[in-house]
Amino acid sequence: MRFMMSKRRWTAGITAALTALLPFGAPAHAAGPPTHHGDPHQAARSAPTYPPVGPATHFLDHAALLGDTPEPGWYEANIPFVDLPDADIQSTYYYRWRTFKEALKYTGPDDGWIVSEFLGPVGYSAPLGGIDAAAGHHLYEGRWLRDRRYLDDYLDYWLTGSGSGAKPATDGLNDNTTDWAHQYSFWAVDAAVARAEVTGDWDFLLDRLPQLRRQYESWKDTNYDESTGLYWQTPVWDAMEFTASSYQSDDPYHGGDGYRPTINAYQYGDARALALLSHKAGDRRAAARYDKEADDLRRATQKYLWDDDGDFFKHVMRDGNPSHTPIADREEIGFVPWYFDMAPASDASAWAQLTDPDGFAAPYGPTTTERRSPWFMHDALDGCCRWDGPSWPFATSQTLTALANQLIDYPKQPYVSADDYVSLLHGYALTQRKNGRPYVAEAHHPDEDRWIYDSRGHSEDYNHSTFTDNVLSGLLGIRAQAGDSVELAPLVPASWDHFAVENLPYHGHNLTVVWDRDGSTYARGSGLRVWIDGRLRLHRPDLRTTTVRVPRARPAVDQPELVDDAANVDGTGYPVATASYTWHADSPMDAIDGQDFHLDVPSTRWTSYGSPNRSDWLQVDLGAATPVADVRVVFYDDGGGVRVPQSYTLQYADADGQWADVPGQRREPAGPVARAVNRILVDPPVTTDRLRLTATRDDGGAVGVTAFQAWRRPDQGLHVAFASLTDGAVPVHADGTATVTTTLTATGRARRVRTSLQVPRGWTAPPARTIVARPGRPVRTTWRVTAPDGADLSAQAPVRVLADAGRGTSGAVAPTRYLFDPADFATVWDDDFGTDRLDGYRVNRPAAAEPAPEFTVHDGRLTAAADSRAFAVLAAPVTGPASGTAVIAEPAAFAGSAPEDSLFLGLSAGSGDYALAWYNNHFGTSGADVVTGGTGRPDATGGCCANVRWAAGDRFAAVLMDGSLSTWHEHDGRWHLLHTAPVSGAVDTATLESWNPAVGLRLDAGELSLNRLTVLTRG
Repeated sequence: MRFMMSKRRWTAGITAALTALLPFGAPAHAAGPPTHHGDPHQAARSAPTYPPVGPATHFLDHAALLGDTPEPGWYEANIPFVDLPDADIQSTYYYRWRTFKEALKYTGPDDGWIVSEFLGPVGYSAPLGGIDAAAGHHLYEGRWLRDRRYLDDYLDYWLTGSGSGAKPATDGLNDNTTDWAHQYSFWAVDAAVARAEVTGDWDFLLDRLPQLRRQYESWKDTNYDESTGLYWQTPVWDAMEFTASSYQSDDPYHGGDGYRPTINAYQYGDARALALLSHKAGDRRAAARYDKEADDLRRATQKYLWDDDGDFFKHVMRDGNPSHTPIADREEIGFVPWYFDMAPASDASAWAQLTDPDGFAAPYGPTTTERRSPWFMHDALDGCCRWDGPSWPFATSQTLTALANQLIDYPKQPYVSADDYVSLLHGYALTQRKNGRPYVAEAHHPDEDRWIYDSRGHSEDYNHSTFTDNVLSGLLGIRAQAGDSVELAPLVPASWDHFAVENLPYHGHNLTVVWDRDGSTYARGSGLRVWIDGRLRLHRPDLRTTTVRVPRARPAVDQPELVDDAANVDGTGYPVATASYTWHADSPMDAIDGQDFHLDVPSTRWTSYGSPNRSDWLQVDLGAATPVADVRVVFYDDGGGVRVPQSYTLQYADADGQWADVPGQRREPAGPVARAVNRILVDPPVTTDRLRLTATRDDGGAVGVTAFQAWRRPDQGLHVAFASLTDGAVPVHADGTATVTTTLTATGRARRVRTSLQVPRGWTAPPARTIVARPGRPVRTTWRVTAPDGADLSAQAPVRVLADAGRGTSGAVAPTRYLFDPADFATVWDDDFGTDRLDGYRVNRPAAAEPAPEFTVHDGRLTAAADSRAFAVLAAPVTGPASGTAVIAEPAAFAGSAPEDSLFLGLSAGSGDYALAWYNNHFGTSGADVVTGGTGRPDATGGCCANVRWAAGDRFAAVLMDGSLSTWHEHDGRWHLLHTAPVSGAVDTATLESWNPAVGLRLDAGELSLNRLTVLTRG
């Protein structure tokens, strides 16, 4: 039920600007009633739910092949359909497309779609849930989809979006790199080019060539060793902890830093890919440089990592190994150089290990470490995750791709054959089973039919490998090319009398390949036949490798940019989903979390299971009004207690907050259907800030929703943005006023544009105005906004700017946020440590095993001293209101210890009850800890972490306002927000008012000191 958004980034380069200043005395209006526009959204309403397939063949029964898969229309529009004699490979193929779709996650207007690894969040991911460890697999797997918007967005996420942003350089997130796209080893450029070879869209990559170069070059800054000409990596940041090589270091979890076949092959692949892109860009000098770097790296890899005695590429310890001796053990990563055609043909003997019973062969293999290694399966059954023998889909899919390359791209050799490829692929398909049904988790026992790393609510449908790509590019031999052709080199068994792949999206065309030895299976004639866009282009009697010419690549058709204004991927701020009743294991917010799948565990749904009501509603508060023209709902149906409703209504809130049916609805389909898109087109669109869905079953039973979306089509010729944000938000003063500056940029011809600023209900803003927008001349507009008395200024209520010239509505949204200013508060406690007032503080010890440091007050400083780990919290003898209490500390010096060298600020009621923001000076990160009754409440911490570096003279503040604890850093006289923790989710506001403002100091050795501690209150 997906609809797609591909965000567009706009570059400046425009010097002229018009300023349309609305004076503060101009007439203002409160957030008013929903309005109905003429018909600017006709294009959005007429766009198909899915991209059209176009001219195609219709040989296979697609419905039968999909079976009971939810939302079959998505698959019909997007995936290549296959028919194979091997039922296990075929069923796994369709299952893995389902898992890939489950992993598609819409994150909002800035980053659009990403591909997730886990279906639920993990603490070490990049913003919005991306993890680059398997991103190369995601790009290879998803390159065969017809809808290009998913991977367009995903590549931008890693190259220019949140995935390219700064990352804490910490032990838990890779302390050697500083951005998320280099947290783990990642063959980004190679995978991007592999995708372009399928889509034929080279302009997309050429437009991003500087970013692709930066992705490649950045590894040189952190992981390149000039003395060997090799890259090194820590095994855990190859996504491999506890490996055979790791156990031979002094750090089995991370593993000893080493020169590894993985990252060197990845960089080789990226260099070759950049050479190809540089050729296409007409930059021959750059192309030659990248080709030379690839050649040099191949020689160095062969020199140092190829073990002549073992006939294999191996890990070589970087430190304490002056002779660069490889480890004795063979690991499956030794096959990775063939993934990129890096290994010379003379090294083919390595493949003998794949089928050797003492090597990597296993019923559910291959193994990640050879069986003859003394480290094989060492502690592997003691818990996740150990890559010293278990069968790992991540590595299996790499090995399959490498093997296909060996068999297709290299000269024939005696070690492996196509039959070995089919056997390995079939075994990989059988590995992906649980209770007899398709299933993939993290790691499988190599010899027993069971997953050994399979955590409930975490490992299900784990998206960390490929399979469909191995079927298409390996088994069926569809070898994508950079030019106007496709190579067909099937690896299917000689005994196969038939197979088919239908309507595979290739260069903007549909490719169908049918093998029918005697013509009896598909009734289209005997032999090999190839259709392009439904027209027969090739017929031959056998399966020899052949190249087929393909018409010039065509652009994507009917894939417009759309924005889902109802999405809230991280569950904070707005939009907010609520319901009349919710089953305790579900959440209304899960219906707008950007994901849509139909699993019981983990789940992403709202249901009314157990409700006493005859019918129930799901409501979405957008925070600020937006045009609603295209609403999409997917109903959950488990075949038991939660079923699809017989009817539903869609309503909006009017100016008085009353609910009324949305006028002008046209529904596709007319009645509700389960596990598929129910689309409500609104003509004319209604501009509103709240929507409500009421679903009713005739028997009064429970209903559920896995996705509720409100799609808006922007005008591609108009771009609007906020120009006056502070830390990503519109700053609001304590009196409730804010000044908002927006910009409007047009392309093409001059147009009259209706521009408005939509604000939360009860707030006031100037009325909409019409602006003449001319190309190359951005228009700046300043708006005066006022919040009503008593408004919660910490609620991050949004404001939204909209621009409409009759071709859709462009928009931008930003949260409002109180901008901390100590002048808004009154002082209730101020300790400059000129005198010793330590007796006035209550001393708490949050970590019972850690003693309190020795506290002294001398020369205007509070000093905490310790020889080893020590931690204590000092609670001031005052309290403050939950509506406004601030604790400010000015550090004098940090201890320089590691890993703890930390300052804590916030509220405390004792050693087992506190809400404390923290700053760790060693790592340069900030977050929050919330504990009640001795139990940690991570749900109330706001996640981790913000990057910040203290300098002498800086101050930190923890501010409690209306149930949120925000952390602020003052540098050069300006306060910047670091982090926000929704502490009221764990502690009610009345209780918080009884807690004491507090400061905590934690260090491993040395002295940590403060110049001043101040407590302020307001309200």
